[in-house]
Amino acid sequence: MAFDGIVTRAVVRELQKLAGGRIAKIHQPHHSDIVMQIRAQGETVKLLLSANPTYPRLHATTEEFTNPQEAPMFCMLLRKHCEGGLIEAIEQVDMERIVHIDIRTRDELGDTARRRIVMEIMGKHSNIILLDPSSNTILDSAVHVTPAISQYRQVLPGRPYVSPPSQEKRDPLAVTEQAFITAINWNGGRLDRQLVDAFTGISPLLAKEIVHRAGLPTREAMWHAFASVMEAGRQHRYAPMIAESREKTQFHVVELTHLTDAATTSFSTASECLQAYYAVKAQRDTVKQKVHDLIRFVTSERNKNEKKIEKLEQTLAEAKDAEIFRLYGELITAHMHQLKRGDTVLEAVNWYDEAGSTVTIPLDPLKTPSENLQAYYKRYNKAKNSLQIVEEQIRQAREEIVYLDGLLVQLEHASLQEAEEIREELAEQGYVRSRQKRTNKKKKDVRPELDAYTSSDGTEILVGKNNKQNDYLTNKLAAPYDTWLHTKDIPGSHVVIRSRQVSEQTLREAAVLAAYYSKAQHGNQVPVDYTLVKYVKKPSGAKPGFVIYEQQRTLYVTPDEALVRRLKANNRAAHSETR
Repeated sequence: MAFDGIVTRAVVRELQKLAGGRIAKIHQPHHSDIVMQIRAQGETVKLLLSANPTYPRLHATTEEFTNPQEAPMFCMLLRKHCEGGLIEAIEQVDMERIVHIDIRTRDELGDTARRRIVMEIMGKHSNIILLDPSSNTILDSAVHVTPAISQYRQVLPGRPYVSPPSQEKRDPLAVTEQAFITAINWNGGRLDRQLVDAFTGISPLLAKEIVHRAGLPTREAMWHAFASVMEAGRQHRYAPMIAESREKTQFHVVELTHLTDAATTSFSTASECLQAYYAVKAQRDTVKQKVHDLIRFVTSERNKNEKKIEKLEQTLAEAKDAEIFRLYGELITAHMHQLKRGDTVLEAVNWYDEAGSTVTIPLDPLKTPSENLQAYYKRYNKAKNSLQIVEEQIRQAREEIVYLDGLLVQLEHASLQEAEEIREELAEQGYVRSRQKRTNKKKKDVRPELDAYTSSDGTEILVGKNNKQNDYLTNKLAAPYDTWLHTKDIPGSHVVIRSRQVSEQTLREAAVLAAYYSKAQHGNQVPVDYTLVKYVKKPSGAKPGFVIYEQQRTLYVTPDEALVRRLKANNRAAHSETR
């Protein structure tokens, strides 16, 4: 957890500009996230408080959030007690990852009241707590901690607020050289781990940086490295940065000189650094939660169709006995004069067999010969008719599986907006209920936002990430002589190269995009068909995203995530140059 006490100190220092500011709006876009819009010093700042168990954090943000139509209860309570209030102070508790936001507001009677929002950044135990500081009573919290969860500390409305248990560590900003030397067991090994265990607010990442700066870990060298880092913290001299290597991406407000093989990006503020680090990760986590139900539903529908095909194929196998029933009927007709009620079998020569074999035909002794004849012809007609119907149902079920497989691939890569578009598509296809209220007004024709890439030679490549985007890209946006690509017989995205003249390199890069955004993302030598857009047609009545094409050729490529990122970066660079 790189969000340690030093990072918290840097963030709180930046947020001092909000002291004296007024809380204009409060939203809760996710059950663990609170966003407050604060008007301070002539500008409006968005403050994000997140108790996300995986990515807890606190910082100013410029990120846009999608809020629910109905505010959650905790959000409503925060609005009641804090909206319109003035922020008096934002303080860090010692060097812990705990921040107090003190607010002066007015109660229902118009009298001055004070409230405190406590932000506890403690991994999976993180929380946002609203309390009355005068009585130290909890008014509510983002996460309720019941006696069943913790006997020591319950976080429930009406309970007194109890601070998280102290870890009995030293304050690294106040420690002297002698205290530092005595706090370390110099023969105990793993000095970085000892730093974490001995001092508050030092993460394993920062501890490794201190040990690295010490070089030879003598007592004097360790103290000087430790003291220089802590002095920078005392003086609020920070160097926010993100270090990205093959193994992982890490951040801190202290320069990470020990990550020599990592690509680093520096930021002017800790909040900018945190937003850049967490935005993609937290959004991906939120998307996973949002699409989880969709993935489970689509998978369930796919499994239903597989079981349906199994039963239909069993019916088909039984229906293939139709010719036997017809033969039985003809032989009974030929030997009708020999039969009488009560007969159980008819032994007759099969005249369709050149060898002249004998056929044993079961008879119902309770039926007349004529009734037995009609029974076999009835079974023959039923089996013959079902053959055509069952084969059609199997074909439809297989098409359904292909369609659902495509949705599962799309959900793997979907953003929040793309996931919502997939849900709308499922509603239009009758799989789920539509969330939109019925109105007489026609829905506006909103153009889907497509993923854009730029090849190495500067050619634009567009990728559809779901069926709505695929249909729009292929059937409306693309020109007849643009090049269209799709994985061969594998669910995936439609890819279009926006150019009449296409180089071999651009064609191969577009094929890699098609393979990457397909079910074969982790495969090797994936077949990708390509042809001109004018040879791609959508059959009448076909499901969203389904097309047929001709005059195609096939390339074999291996998906490459690094190339996909590079093509996306090319596109960003190309757009920045044209501004």
